[in-house]
Amino acid sequence: MNRRQFLMSVALGATALSTLPRVRPASAANSAQKLSIAKRTLDVKGRSASVFGLTDASGRPGLAVDADSTIELQLANGTTESTLIHWHGLTPPWKMDGVPDNPAALLKPGENRAYGLPAGEGGTQWMHAHTLQEQNLLAAPLIVRTAEDRATDEQEVVIMLHDFSFKTPEELLEGLKKGGMSSGMEIDHSKMMGAMPGMQTMHQMMSGDSGMNMQMYGMNMEADVNDIEYDAYLANDRTLDDPEVVAVDKGGRVRLRIINGATATGFTIDTGALSGNLIAVDGRPVVAISGNCFPVSMGQRLDVRLQLPPGQGAYPVLALREGAPERTGVILATPGADIGKIAASGSKKGPILDVSLEQRLRALSPLPERKPDRTFSAMLGGDMATYTWSIETDQPILAKKGERLRLDLMNMSMMAHPIHLHGHHFQVVAINGTRFAGAVRDTVLMPPMASLTIEFDALNPGHWPLHCHHLFHMASGMMTFVTYEDLA
Repeated sequence: MNRRQFLMSVALGATALSTLPRVRPASAANSAQKLSIAKRTLDVKGRSASVFGLTDASGRPGLAVDADSTIELQLANGTTESTLIHWHGLTPPWKMDGVPDNPAALLKPGENRAYGLPAGEGGTQWMHAHTLQEQNLLAAPLIVRTAEDRATDEQEVVIMLHDFSFKTPEELLEGLKKGGMSSGMEIDHSKMMGAMPGMQTMHQMMSGDSGMNMQMYGMNMEADVNDIEYDAYLANDRTLDDPEVVAVDKGGRVRLRIINGATATGFTIDTGALSGNLIAVDGRPVVAISGNCFPVSMGQRLDVRLQLPPGQGAYPVLALREGAPERTGVILATPGADIGKIAASGSKKGPILDVSLEQRLRALSPLPERKPDRTFSAMLGGDMATYTWSIETDQPILAKKGERLRLDLMNMSMMAHPIHLHGHHFQVVAINGTRFAGAVRDTVLMPPMASLTIEFDALNPGHWPLHCHHLFHMASGMMTFVTYEDLA
């Protein structure tokens, strides 16, 4: 009996402990599956809340499928609201991407729709509404396992992070547009705009010809971190007042699959006494980096491998809210371990997310070296006073199938923006003017006053969103598109 089989038997025999992932096991053929959208009741801090659920045929959240196959599924909307699901991390045909009216219509109440989605090479992915319903927990894991994953003697633990409010998403957005009513902090709106440089100056700043760099330009400006104070922060639907306890084996190996499904909150994953190896970001393998603190912004995923000590013990895996003391997480525990209480607020604020880890990441399978066929520039901007956000490009981002595209991104706002590209994976090739062969991923964090360059191969024709994965920034204008000229 290997560790995985042992842990399954422990889970079946225990009432207080449970193992993750709570996803449907993969089948060799990926036979047709049913994925249901429904409403459910969630208990948060002793109060009941009506939220969405996204479950398989057995009622468990999310899906787990085999790599290098087609995911055949029926998506059923069992709610009274129209909605649609985006397959974050997959590269499906454009018509199945899941952005309402781009080009598919919303899924009406009671409607079923068939999908045939390419699973891809494997990795930690997820799925979520591309509407304000995402804030109301319409999201779930989508784990794509390789043959190597299935053969490896290690336990898989999926951790899905959320930020939660008893207010409706519409109320949150309205509060932000009225001047920060959704936030418990004072914001100096005058810092947000000022005399922002134009696109020509942006090119000079990135190339170093202007005599100043992005860091210098923002040195006297204070960044805003969080613009919403949430009622709770969840890991697998639970707070630290009643965290999920995952049964693990003494001396076993664990693979954490961490998904930041929060709509407006960045976290730092803290594995505490356990040192981990970061082995993948956004479902794509990277050269392993050791540590016990790893940042994860909205929409991003981390795979962290842990080696547990041989003795008995309980090991919290915490998600520290960026710039604030709140935290959430799960507890890994061997049978019979003493599990102590962990406060939902720590004694220190969580770290501010930056690019220090991104600068160290190296893809195990980088893009083939190739000169870009086209280069574009995009400037991120925002006005907190009116709560409007934008991505302004020097020209429409157009592509033909088979081309290599380079995109220079510049964040001239005082908030960080996790930028996500649909239908493709890109490689990070420069940060603040320093070129390197970085990670291949689909979502990258742009800190305030930073510049970053990505490259990708145009292999999937469509009209693809490029947007901030802070839900309310996207809903307030921070989106543009990559459009194929030869789109049928």
